[in-house]
Amino acid sequence: MSTTLQLAKRFREVVLDGLWIANTNFKHQLSDVTWEQATTKIGSLNTIAMLTFHIDYYIAGLVHVFEGGDLEIRDKYSFDLPPVESQQQWEDLLNKLWNDAERFATLLEQMPDSKMDEGFVDEKYGTYLRNIDGMIEHCYYHLGQITLIKKLLS
Repeated sequence: MSTTLQLAKRFREVVLDGLWIANTNFKHQLSDVTWEQATTKIGSLNTIAMLTFHIDYYIAGLVHVFEGGDLEIRDKYSFDLPPVESQQQWEDLLNKLWNDAERFATLLEQMPDSKMDEGFVDEKYGTYLRNIDGMIEHCYYHLGQITLIKKLLS
C-alpha cells in the first residue's frame, strides 16, 4: 500500500471510523453528545464543541492547501468558535467536521507518494509528510481530551 493510502487510512481511523489505536474515534465519541453537553464548560478545560471546532479548523485549512490554496489558518483563530445555541448548530458543526475529514482523506489518497517529501507551503513547516503526521497526532491528542471530558460530564 502506498504511503498516501496508509496515511489516509490512519487519518480516517482517528476521525471517522477506526478503532485501532484508541479503540474509538471522533465520530463514535461525538455521536451521542448533545449540544448542551458539547458547550458545557468544566473548569478551565475547553468544551467539546471548542475542541471539535479546533480540530476541524486545522483539517479545513489543510484541505484548502491540498486544493491549491494558500495556508490561511492561524493558531490564534483556531478556538474562535461561534456560539453553539441549538442541536442543529451542533449537528452542523459535526457534519462540517465529517465532510472536511473525508475530503482531507480523499485528497490525500490522490497525492503521489513523492509529494510527501516536498516542502509544505513554507520551508519552516517541513514536508507534507510531517504536516500530515502532525495532523493525525493532533487529532489523537484532542480525541483523548474529548473522551475524558465526556467522562467528567457523565
